[in-house]
Amino acid sequence: IPRLIVAGVLLAALPASAQDKPASALMKRAPAKSAAKSEPVKPAPAVPALSVKEIAARVKPSLVTVTFTGRDGAVEGTGSGFVVDADGLIATSLHVIGEARPISVQFADGKKFDVIAVHAWNRRSDLALIRIDAKGLPALPLGDSSTLEQGAPIVAMGNPRGLDFSVVSGVVSARREVKTGELDAEEMIQLAIPIEPGNSGGPLLDMQGNVHGVLTLKSALTENLGFAMPINMLKPLLAKPNPVPIARWLTIGNLNPREWQPLLGARWTQKSGRISVEGVGKGFGGRALCLNQREVPALPYEVAVTVKLESESGAAGLVFASDGGDIHYGFYPTGGQLRLTRFDGPTVYSWAILKSVPSPHYRPGEWNTIKVRIEKDRLLCYVNDHLAIESDDQTLRTGKVGLAKFRDTKAAFKNFQVAATLPPAVPDSGLSKNLLQQIESLAASPADEKTLRALQTNAPASRAVLTARADRLEKEVAQLRKLAHTVHRREVEAALLRELDQPEAKIDLFHAALLLAKLDNEELDLDAYRRQLDDMAKDITCQLAAMPDDEAKLKALKKFLFEENGFHGSRSDYNNRANSYINEVLDDREGIPITLSVVFLELARRIGLDTVSGAPVPGHFMVLHRPKMGERQLLDVFDGGITLPPKREEELRITDEDLQPASKRSIITRMLRNLLNAARQNSDHAAMLRYQEVIVALAPDAPGDRIGRALLRLQNDDAEGGRLDLLWLLDNRPRGIDLERVEQLLRSLR
Repeated sequence: IPRLIVAGVLLAALPASAQDKPASALMKRAPAKSAAKSEPVKPAPAVPALSVKEIAARVKPSLVTVTFTGRDGAVEGTGSGFVVDADGLIATSLHVIGEARPISVQFADGKKFDVIAVHAWNRRSDLALIRIDAKGLPALPLGDSSTLEQGAPIVAMGNPRGLDFSVVSGVVSARREVKTGELDAEEMIQLAIPIEPGNSGGPLLDMQGNVHGVLTLKSALTENLGFAMPINMLKPLLAKPNPVPIARWLTIGNLNPREWQPLLGARWTQKSGRISVEGVGKGFGGRALCLNQREVPALPYEVAVTVKLESESGAAGLVFASDGGDIHYGFYPTGGQLRLTRFDGPTVYSWAILKSVPSPHYRPGEWNTIKVRIEKDRLLCYVNDHLAIESDDQTLRTGKVGLAKFRDTKAAFKNFQVAATLPPAVPDSGLSKNLLQQIESLAASPADEKTLRALQTNAPASRAVLTARADRLEKEVAQLRKLAHTVHRREVEAALLRELDQPEAKIDLFHAALLLAKLDNEELDLDAYRRQLDDMAKDITCQLAAMPDDEAKLKALKKFLFEENGFHGSRSDYNNRANSYINEVLDDREGIPITLSVVFLELARRIGLDTVSGAPVPGHFMVLHRPKMGERQLLDVFDGGITLPPKREEELRITDEDLQPASKRSIITRMLRNLLNAARQNSDHAAMLRYQEVIVALAPDAPGDRIGRALLRLQNDDAEGGRLDLLWLLDNRPRGIDLERVEQLLRSLR
């Protein structure tokens, strides 16, 4: 108890860590006006309830069937939607419209329209607004979903299983937090009605015909329960859309054409450095290829990828020596075995299975690294660094390398590599033995600084061995996993310090921001996202005329980000940690002010626009444009890059200090504080400590951050680490710290 009392006092000394917010949340509130005379408020006249039949008749003209098609034009998905604006705006669920797919809608009277733009979307609330070229449509009135009470009668309309428009009635059974992602949970309306495939995206209505929700999920527990996203979650998208022309929408989630060339159909997508494939390919046996566009080294060379099959009945892996069509080798897992095949043409008669063998080193249902070494007179095929197949087939030797899938396989790939020689996927046996000797004595006690430094010399190998040992030894699992995460954190921390310790002009802010994301995602492919940003810059440059001036560059940058690609501020899920991961900002085109500013600034740097800098406005990071001639402009990239008028700057109380260029180190620190605040809201103490450790590494002399780390270390059962921070405070005696309280807390640890 004394320790907690002292800790509470010390918490008051922590530095302010205000999280970035929408600019509207930072405006001064106008003083409330006093009423001249008090008069009784008359209740609004009650609107008579309609029958289900009457509601269906009123709503049916506003309902649509939403479909998206595959590359071959066949319908791949069907759902529902409803008109919310007479000028062609339709609400639906994001999962209904798919990604990178042509979308069309059909009304009950048979009229069909192609979607011309995705007007707004939010991935975490699974909502979307799509636009068609039509006027005078019957829009449905939107209610206030916060007023919909438990037990209230409701009506749902849609297209169950792709059938004609249907209606079902029931009641609101509850409001419930439903997990929509690894870290995300949204409050949804639980319904005592069945929701079938095809109903998603349809309206949930009260008995006056007002929309209170968008149907989205069927309960996994019972047939007669479903969920709807509250309509109030859609209203921010209506107020602040992020429109994307359909031509640009078709590129979301697609592979970078500069790096990959899909062939023979199937659906290849990429996110967070992973490539996923699903659907049946057009080749015989459902074969589909995805060829890498890098130059293949001269013989001998190696190609490798880490692959995971959704089902072991499928088949997916590597191709090499491809002619860009039907001729190539393939090495892949299938049916629990490893298979090497030569494909000499498009039919089963032109296939030659060279070898198919079981391997004790293949791990069904898990990630497996497969590798092929191509030599002049033989092929060596490995799984998890163990030789599985050797072949002297010499039929093919030149051509491209890449990925392949067969049948209706769903698979994921990561860490694709091609080089003259590739490093092993796991530590060699000698290294593993040495690491295990170091680790053997660590399971029951925290590691000291010397041991951590030794482990850090080969961080990936250390992490792999630590994690494997944790799986085998249940008693030691917690401590070993903690050490593995610490090694990873220190590896990222060291890389971040190396980047930020350079002269300001040489610091790659985007790379530093990617390292922050890697703190929470060990598998993040930094190079893939760096190439993606470089390619975005090339696309902007291609739109510029020869010798463009700064105003032309700024205009092209804003158009590319906000008009053509729909980058936008996250309004309905602002505090989600995904908004602080710069890779997910690129994937979802959604973020908070500081991460959107980082994307803007780094693209500006890549296209030669040197008149912009970060403006560290408290609570709402912005971009400052100082043209060589003319007035400065303060740009709010959270709101489409608009220029703030002077009156708006006054409302936000922006000072000259707020307009001084933010250093790249300060930007990264601010991003860390945003992550820290988001973790605090979720009571994720382990994540809080992870971020606080890096904050202290960036500014080791900040006493408030030292106190914060000391308390978090104590909360995470690291009494020795907390003691060292408290001793640092006593040794350095910073001003403004109650050292007597520090001594009291230190004594409580003995």
